[in-house]
Amino acid sequence: MGAGGLLRRRMLPSNGKPFETDMSYLSIRDLDLNGKRVFIRVDFNVPLQKNERGDMEITSDKRIKASLPTIQYALEHGAGVILASHLGRPKGKPNPEMSLKPAAARLAELLSRPVKMAPDCVGPEVEALLPAPGEVLLLENLRYHSEEEKNDPEFSKKLAALCDLYVNDAFGSAHRAHASTEGMVRFVPQAAAGLLMEQELKYLGMATSHPERPSVAILGGAKVSDKIEVIENLGRIVDRLLIGGAMAYTFLRALHQPTGKSLVEEDKVELAGKLLSQLGEKLLLPVDHVVVTEIAPGAPNEVVETIPEGRIAVDIGPQTIASYAAVIAAAKTVIWNGPMGIFEKPPFDKGTVALARAVAESGAVSVVGGGDSEKAIKAAGVTGKISHVSTGGGASLEFLSGIKLPGVAALETSK
Repeated sequence: MGAGGLLRRRMLPSNGKPFETDMSYLSIRDLDLNGKRVFIRVDFNVPLQKNERGDMEITSDKRIKASLPTIQYALEHGAGVILASHLGRPKGKPNPEMSLKPAAARLAELLSRPVKMAPDCVGPEVEALLPAPGEVLLLENLRYHSEEEKNDPEFSKKLAALCDLYVNDAFGSAHRAHASTEGMVRFVPQAAAGLLMEQELKYLGMATSHPERPSVAILGGAKVSDKIEVIENLGRIVDRLLIGGAMAYTFLRALHQPTGKSLVEEDKVELAGKLLSQLGEKLLLPVDHVVVTEIAPGAPNEVVETIPEGRIAVDIGPQTIASYAAVIAAAKTVIWNGPMGIFEKPPFDKGTVALARAVAESGAVSVVGGGDSEKAIKAAGVTGKISHVSTGGGASLEFLSGIKLPGVAALETSK
């Protein structure tokens, strides 16, 4: 135990340099699981589509695979496992197209053992199926009940009554104060983080509370308004803040630089100016740009230092790539969220892919937000050289903004 009763654990990122983190919550490793029924909140909000037979099938099982270490740990330590998740937005009533049955079938294949599928998530039929040690039960979609999103205390109690212990492994839902992520924690004897949740909190916590320096943040995406809190919070933490993507042009407008027809949030120009004043030389903006006359396949493009009238900037240019890469090469910690250009339309992914390679080659502890940044890492072929890729888009963004996530706060209060 560390100071103040906090657990301390050592992490070993891909660069081989261990770091310690303070834990103000319990881990599943701290629980006595033998003979207990463990309720694990997972994120099985997987993409589905209808096949030729009209049945729903999973198009990506990435989220199910991410939950396997925690599920297998619980089974290996003698627990009966109850799994619960939401899927889509069924608006408080059953919808067969948003059933978790395909997830139960896929999980059974991955675990090489039966997975019982409950007809609901609460009620006598569910109670009759509760698992013995070594068994797995997947509850039906939590959002079939409107009480889940309302964080209804009575619904929370019904969920809590199913188990002896509670584990939250759904980081992607930790920013929601719902019955299964926050409410039921008050009604269980012990609550802890799963292995995926633990990893998310350790890496994000290290990067934002005690990073090894120099610490660099790379922020991209379309809108300054989406990332105001992130820019303000990381601006207090990191040594350098590299800005790319369309939001860079709102900043350039604040500096009275020409932006052509590039996307600019006119109502955020004044705010961008204030952020520039606050952060000074810490904040870096693109010095050259890839521009087009229209965003269309095969549209001719050129590199410019000043964006001409009638042109749209769609990526950072080679000078910016080189200067950003040099900053990244010297970093010991890198936080990255958002692409540098219109990444989904090659060749305007060059800046994003180049920075992905720079992050991988830096040897820094690297924490990457999901979405396009994750796609860039895969496109660059450097996934194995990134310390941690977050599984929670909205949750990681709120964490980087310095906002306390309700699902995490509940675990801390429980401890």
